[in-house]
Amino acid sequence: MARLLMVALERAGHRVELASELRAFLPDASAPAVAVLEAAAEAERARLSAFWQRSAPPDAWFCYHPYYKAPDLIGPTLARDFGLGYVTAEASYSARRNTGLWAQMQGHVLEAVTLASVNICLTGRDLKGLAAAAPAARLALLPPFIDPSLLLKQQPEPRPGRLIAVAMMRSGDKMQSYIMLAEALSRLVHLPWQLSIVGDGPKAAEVRALFAGFEEGRIIWHGQKTESEIAALLAQSALYVWPGSGEAYGLAYLEAQAAGLPVVAQEVAGVPEVVVHGRTGLLTPPGDVDAYAQAIERLLAGDEERNALAGAARIFAGEERSLDHAAEQMGAILNQYLKQAGSDGRF
Repeated sequence: MARLLMVALERAGHRVELASELRAFLPDASAPAVAVLEAAAEAERARLSAFWQRSAPPDAWFCYHPYYKAPDLIGPTLARDFGLGYVTAEASYSARRNTGLWAQMQGHVLEAVTLASVNICLTGRDLKGLAAAAPAARLALLPPFIDPSLLLKQQPEPRPGRLIAVAMMRSGDKMQSYIMLAEALSRLVHLPWQLSIVGDGPKAAEVRALFAGFEEGRIIWHGQKTESEIAALLAQSALYVWPGSGEAYGLAYLEAQAAGLPVVAQEVAGVPEVVVHGRTGLLTPPGDVDAYAQAIERLLAGDEERNALAGAARIFAGEERSLDHAAEQMGAILNQYLKQAGSDGRF
């Protein structure tokens, strides 16, 4: 998403430079870890300040995804010192994290969000959360988007009954989605479907074990694939099935829809931000395996509905959620909230 935002800025007419490669991620809230990060941030501020004093500073500082484990400890100070515009994208705040040193990190996030010329929110859920935590913050909504060009080049040739899921194999929410998918499909063995699974990761063995009970030929394991290989596999599939437990939003959903696949997912977390129930796919109640299985069966059995959803999904992701459309929205947001940029609009 960060890379897509950089391209969107460039297409909106701005010049983007990666100002710092400091990884501001705290795996745990220990005093030594915080001290190391603060020292590194102070060194980066000094380096950039000296550099900008020798050359022209940028027009604005853009920070992607500041949250309690990765606060922006560089940008706010430099923005004040040099009179820069300050922009965040996908900032998030969670009151339940206000414990111990995490509360201190949350304070930095709130400071940045309140200071910002604008905070670009990718989901309505994030926007509401920031509005509640920082009522004075300036907020704008830019829905998740993708570059659909590679996917749109592929002509959809869906094979009847071909399901597909593309996801990393790791613990947590991803594993919960694999568990739910296996349980749902175990209730549909009376139907002629075949599932392609694209992905790999530390939980690969456990994921394979979940599907070990299905008859031979039901599950096709593709492992990790390139973007072009995934585009080709999506084009050959009829339905994208991924429950989406805890998904922030899931760009893979947009990629599948751009390829012409309806989605079956849960109506949970940020999934409704990228899948439109009844228009581009079907969303089922969180945790309801029966409802999820029934939604898959409904589209496997109903070609007319599946085809209608497929056509709408391709238009939705390929046009409404495209990189070009997002660049237009980004340009409008920055024009509204930032002062007139300098000669080259450098971020």
